[in-house]
Amino acid sequence: MAETVAEIIVQAKGRPISVGVSGAWGIGKSSMIKLTRSAVAAREDKSGKKASDKYVFVEFNAWLYQGYDDARAALMDVITEKLAKEAENRATALDKVASLAKRVRWLRAAKLAATSAASIYFGVPPVGAVGEIFELGKKVVTEGFGKGDGDAAKKAADDAAKEGAELLKPKEETSPPKEIQALRDTLEQTLDELGITLVVLIDDLDRCLPETTISTLEAIRLFLFLKNTAFVIAADNDMIKHAVRKHFAGVENDVMVTNYFDKLIQVPIRVPQLGTQEVRAYMMLLFVDDSDLADAEKEKIRAAVIAQLKKAWQGKKVDRAFVNSLGVKLPGKLIGQLDTAERLSSLMTTASGIVGNPRLIKRFLNALSIRMTIARAQQVDVDEAVLAKLLLFERIGDPKAYAELVKNVSINAEGKPAFLKEWEQDASAGRELDLKEPWKADFVREWLALPPSLHDTDLRGALYVSREHAPLITLEDGLSSEAAELLAGIVEHPDMAGTLKERLVRVQRGETTIMMDRLLEAARKEQEWGAPAILTACIVLAEVDPVQGPRLAAFLAERPAPQIQPSIVPKIADRPWAGPVLDKWSSSSEIPRPVKTAINKTRGNGHIAV
Repeated sequence: MAETVAEIIVQAKGRPISVGVSGAWGIGKSSMIKLTRSAVAAREDKSGKKASDKYVFVEFNAWLYQGYDDARAALMDVITEKLAKEAENRATALDKVASLAKRVRWLRAAKLAATSAASIYFGVPPVGAVGEIFELGKKVVTEGFGKGDGDAAKKAADDAAKEGAELLKPKEETSPPKEIQALRDTLEQTLDELGITLVVLIDDLDRCLPETTISTLEAIRLFLFLKNTAFVIAADNDMIKHAVRKHFAGVENDVMVTNYFDKLIQVPIRVPQLGTQEVRAYMMLLFVDDSDLADAEKEKIRAAVIAQLKKAWQGKKVDRAFVNSLGVKLPGKLIGQLDTAERLSSLMTTASGIVGNPRLIKRFLNALSIRMTIARAQQVDVDEAVLAKLLLFERIGDPKAYAELVKNVSINAEGKPAFLKEWEQDASAGRELDLKEPWKADFVREWLALPPSLHDTDLRGALYVSREHAPLITLEDGLSSEAAELLAGIVEHPDMAGTLKERLVRVQRGETTIMMDRLLEAARKEQEWGAPAILTACIVLAEVDPVQGPRLAAFLAERPAPQIQPSIVPKIADRPWAGPVLDKWSSSSEIPRPVKTAINKTRGNGHIAV
């Protein structure tokens, strides 16, 4: 696709061209932009002259300027600076570039004036030197002209004059329409004198807020359809439409919204979604790139895979057998990883949470790599294929089903999800499955058939290194089956802990200590301490076993001050163990004032236990 865009730019031969590269987040638009630049730069004309002499590239990421500069002015500045360097290197068109810079300064000044006028009109104080004059004027109106105000007025006026002079040199009688046309004319003349085509690559437009998106599109419009210019704009069409709707409030007509972007784009190109072949090849190459193979061997595999993919329409496959046929001695670990890629590629292509998205695939494999690293560091024996299958369900499956899986592993003496046996056997044999919620989904059917089978596998090690999602509760923790089941239920539904009080009262005191350990371990993931559900569970356990109350108080006292919110005060205020932690928060200079106000108010009402 990048080669196609490069060919379009080259074949235009100086005629203005605009190409829109569209596609969902993570599909590869940024990669395609970079590949397009490389593809254009690598071209040669019939005389053997390199394209680098004929094309000058400007890469503009609107997202980087968001919140720091006006995107329209920023784009003009970036283009001007790039052409200034080219003019200096080629020792030509210097006067044209200087004139171009002057036009840009004028438009910046016009923007400043418009912004200041609008600010005053809407009651928002302007900034800079203009703002100083405005603030001084307000003071004179409300307080009168006092001693020292004369010097302040003179200084503010001098600053404003200096600020304006720096933006606009020399002062001329002109107007925005005239300056915009002059800017376009000057740019065309500059490019013609330099003998180059300006290729502007716009990326990450769909990450911007609507105002920045529209501002950038308006800036692009200033330069579009000029001789010797080519624009390649990468953006998700849906995000652009959202920005246009937001900008033109009340416009619900999809045709009008679509037309706005279509008028800027001559050639629309959509980044194609990856199929199973491409996903398998991509995953395999990621594993190859991360392996211990020599760089020359990695490149040999990469080149062969690309050549094979070009023949995919002929039925040629990129699989482990193909990679094995390339004459490269593969490490045992890499062979296993290629097997994993082969097994997962179909689900990675079709599963609703990933659907062949390269960025999501890479994130998945990064997470898998991190967990395998944790397993090695902790000396936990984990099969990578088993871990990959579990991780896939964690990322895509129903969270309730995943919690049920963890719970069953927790209460099984051997750490095996035996309840999956019949399902996995039926799925592997292609038989119909009688699945019930939360397991009733097409993804689950495919996942159950995916090797290896898990029903006879000890998953405790795999779940141990996956604890950021759900803590693993095992019988080895010293819990009885009843206590382990209760704890699993509380962790899954902490807000319902109160309904289990009668059963919790019968749990031995030593077991409640272990249960509080696990609840506090889960609670450490919380980033805001108002009234999270896990706090409810901890309070219930402290009610059942009062010894756990001071432990909970000590835990809360250790939470970072910015995380504490006022709503936690009434939640814990009347608990017999809460006094010390509330005293600590009251005396801390870092605790937010609203929290202290809530503590004082509750104390005033007599609702804090002593």
